[in-house]
Amino acid sequence: MGIEPTLSAWEAEVLPLNYTRKRSEGRVVLKIHRPPILLCASWLLKSQLLSLCLTKLHFCLSILLLALLMVACTPPISMRKIPPDQAFRDSYQSPLSGDLLSDAARSVLRRYDLESGFEDNPGQALHQLHLHALKDDRRDTLFALAELNYSWAKALPEERTSGEQGPSSREVFLQASVYAFLYLLGPGKEPPPSAFDGRFREACEIYNRSLDLAFRSGNDESLIFQSGANRLPEFNLNIELQTNRLRWKVNDFESFHSADAYEIEGFSVRNRNPGLGAPIIGVTAASVKSPNGGALPITAFLEIEGPIPELDREVSAKLDLISSFDEHEITVNGHLVPLQSDSTAPIAYRLKDSDLWSAGLRHFLFGEKIGEDFLLIQPYQVGRIPVVLVHGTGSSPVWWAEMVNTLRSDDLIRKNYQFWFYEYASNMPVPASAAEMRKALTDMVHQLDPQKKDPALNQMVLIGHSQGGLLAHMTAVDSGNRLWESISEKPFHSLVADSFIKDGFRRAMFFDHLPFVRRIIFIATPHRGSFLTQGWVRKLAHNLWTMPKQMISDLSARWQGLASQLKLPESMKGDVPTAVDGMSSDNPVMQELLNIPFSKGVSAHSIIPVLPEMEVKTGNDGVVEYSSAHMDGVESELVVRSGHSVQSHPLAIEEVRRILRLHCEENPPICKLSKP
Repeated sequence: MGIEPTLSAWEAEVLPLNYTRKRSEGRVVLKIHRPPILLCASWLLKSQLLSLCLTKLHFCLSILLLALLMVACTPPISMRKIPPDQAFRDSYQSPLSGDLLSDAARSVLRRYDLESGFEDNPGQALHQLHLHALKDDRRDTLFALAELNYSWAKALPEERTSGEQGPSSREVFLQASVYAFLYLLGPGKEPPPSAFDGRFREACEIYNRSLDLAFRSGNDESLIFQSGANRLPEFNLNIELQTNRLRWKVNDFESFHSADAYEIEGFSVRNRNPGLGAPIIGVTAASVKSPNGGALPITAFLEIEGPIPELDREVSAKLDLISSFDEHEITVNGHLVPLQSDSTAPIAYRLKDSDLWSAGLRHFLFGEKIGEDFLLIQPYQVGRIPVVLVHGTGSSPVWWAEMVNTLRSDDLIRKNYQFWFYEYASNMPVPASAAEMRKALTDMVHQLDPQKKDPALNQMVLIGHSQGGLLAHMTAVDSGNRLWESISEKPFHSLVADSFIKDGFRRAMFFDHLPFVRRIIFIATPHRGSFLTQGWVRKLAHNLWTMPKQMISDLSARWQGLASQLKLPESMKGDVPTAVDGMSSDNPVMQELLNIPFSKGVSAHSIIPVLPEMEVKTGNDGVVEYSSAHMDGVESELVVRSGHSVQSHPLAIEEVRRILRLHCEENPPICKLSKP
């Protein structure tokens, strides 16, 4: 047992003590905890100074002296425990998240005795710090200049008013991006900062944000990029705009928008590629290559030319606009630099139109279409394989948004594919809608590539959900007489009907496969019909189908005269057939379509949803039974435990990703395969 500390009688009475008993290596040790002020008092009580004061001076003066000495003994440095999340916030405080400067920036200000000067006159203090940076090539000075300029810019107006002195916020933001670039990638005696350095990460964000804010127009709605001289507080910056990595001309764009200026909802994930540069949405004007305009992910990257000492005169820079579809990195001063991009923002920009969300129902009820047959969210580019997405009954392109957003985050798919949304009036009979789609696809391919120079267009992939899968199926087979013979025992030429009706039947029943369609992915497709298309559902569809009464009466009369010449089930001889009739299990045309083999060179895959609580073979997705969606002879079949709208399910999307990568691997002359 060790010797335990003892307290004198006056210590025990005068000083309140906290103590604990601790067992260590067989000894019990008493640990005494006294506040610092009490330790000072203990020293004073034992010292001769107190006795001298009590005998030589008045008692009150002695008490005053005692108090002053006790205060003087209190240490100026202290510590207190804080939780980890507060420690993290304190460690990474900066103008990026609030109004406080980082410790790294404040230490540089203090080094040159500019701390109070920055508070009183930021512009003058930063000028002095700039002069120090020209002579002292330590990188931490450049970091401080980047952060301090960013902090100052936040407090400045966007534009100078008439007669107002001082720079605008955009000028100072641009200056901050220059300092941040030189700190990160500029030449110098000191090596570039490590990625493990907290200043490195902050400087990357300062560069990205400053670059974005420096080029915003006055109304904050768009970005303006152009070559020219920029007079900044400390130097003149001459910018040369370059677009050779953009793959497009600047004149092809109607506007540029900051991706970071938008909050996005409706996607499970916002796909961003981390790196340097400002992520941009490039909105293209309507053209042959972009029938309804498009939106491209772009990265704006400012590269400063020359070493730090040149900041005392004219500074040259290149402003690159880089297509995020094609490049995700750039080489600067021997360093491979990843580029920041946002592939979700352009999709959201194109699909945020509320009319698109209601389009599917209007298509079904009124046969109404909006704009073109195809919605291209990205303009056509030579060498990219089209993936055509065909929606189901009462649906619209927006229901593919989650799938496209996820697929475009895959580097191989983003570089080698382009996504087209096909829109159609989903209340028409399936063979009629399929005929319209075959014509629309053929016209689109000819419009984009009239001279047939793009081999990627001949590797088209169709993905059809529900009724859309049936339309896709009818692009990949040669019908011959088989579909017609499924509903008639007489040759087609003997059909008695006016030219309008007869021509429609000819296009719907007699067709060849589209030679440029090479792969089809069926998703929740009712090849043998849907159990929901029976009885009351079909009657409801007929009641909801809205057309002028005179037109309905005219079509009904024509149909009844035609139906008497065909061998149709009783359920289809009454009213004019709709898409719901076409997806009925007793439709002979759909039954015969299953028996026609795919054209040579066409591959097919099935993704079949089945509700979780059901057996696969006897189950359904709430709309389509597994037995109807199953198709013999496909290359692959994946069952996903989900409802009918499975196109947004992550497992279904991952299967589409696998198939598209497989399609690329089978077309190496066209696809740019990723490096192993």
